[in-house]
Amino acid sequence: MKKSRFTEEQIIGFLRQAEAGMPVKELCRQGGFSDATFYKWRAKFGGMQATDAKRLRELEAENAKLKRLLAEAHLDIHALKDVFRRKALAQQARREAAARMIAQHYLSERRACRLVGLSRDSYRNPPVPSEATQRLSARIIEIAQVRRRFGYRRIHDLLRRDFPGVNHKRVYRLYNQAQLAVRKRKKAKRALSERVPLAVASRVNEVWSIDFVSDRSGRRIKCLTVADDLSHECVDIAVDYGISGQNVTRLLDQAAMFRGYPTAVRTDNGPDFTSRAFIAWAQSDGVRHILIQPGRPMQNGYIESFNGKFRDECLNEHWFESLSQARSTIAAWRQDYNEVRPHSSLGRVPPAEFAQRHRSKNSPSPASGNEIK
Repeated sequence: MKKSRFTEEQIIGFLRQAEAGMPVKELCRQGGFSDATFYKWRAKFGGMQATDAKRLRELEAENAKLKRLLAEAHLDIHALKDVFRRKALAQQARREAAARMIAQHYLSERRACRLVGLSRDSYRNPPVPSEATQRLSARIIEIAQVRRRFGYRRIHDLLRRDFPGVNHKRVYRLYNQAQLAVRKRKKAKRALSERVPLAVASRVNEVWSIDFVSDRSGRRIKCLTVADDLSHECVDIAVDYGISGQNVTRLLDQAAMFRGYPTAVRTDNGPDFTSRAFIAWAQSDGVRHILIQPGRPMQNGYIESFNGKFRDECLNEHWFESLSQARSTIAAWRQDYNEVRPHSSLGRVPPAEFAQRHRSKNSPSPASGNEIK
């Protein structure tokens, strides 16, 4: 708005002269302003004294200041809502929010830092990660790229050997900074039904759970998976184009050569497990055969859980061009599962280590054996 060259006191003086009887034309000619300006002044300042004009000027200045403050407050609220989807507590999040305010909303650095609660020195000098932190972050990314379904807790379990004493909260922070979070899978809705709880094994090699898994990445291959119920250790994974009931018994005999025969085996009602050859094998070796109810796969939940990991981490990650390639790849994955990969239900240790601890804990000492004799 153009500012008048006359003060409010001068304008009120012109109005007083007109009220005293001086013609408007003569007043405008002497004062050097137009008739329209005079009548505009009279509409605004008519009947006012000089003190009233001063008070009006102060009120207008105060009103303009309040409008400016209100506009700035609305701008601050808009900027905060735009950059803060949720409350930011970490310094890095505050630093990024201030940078977005400066770039997108054209706020000054001082004002943006004040809004996010960050000092300007902290904004200008972000922390530089140490060499140890850089090595730890690189190792986290490396493990996450190889084991895509691993969250930060399993990655932390694998880091304990190379980085002793590393805190899981530090791993979680670096894991989030690298944006490695695993997307949660939606569980399929199933009809409610009565569940039969699994009997918990009390020792290693007491119950083996057995099932089949198929893969169609190239030519269809069939995998016989065998897992121990207590240690969750993978006893064996046999891979072939086809596995009959007779072949199942032969493969179980090979596994028993190193581990001994289990007390019981748990299977579904597939033709390979209800064949004469399999039943005869169980009876001849004194192995109790536990058959789950038809259509109730969760009664064989241990092997179903293992097969899910086997599909996600091995079968779905590789394309098998030959049977020999499939066997070598699956054997390497089985060794990694047993000896390296931590299991959450076993105290976050690999199954082979848990089984070894359980055997050494429950094996009778030589002294106790002599006392029994």
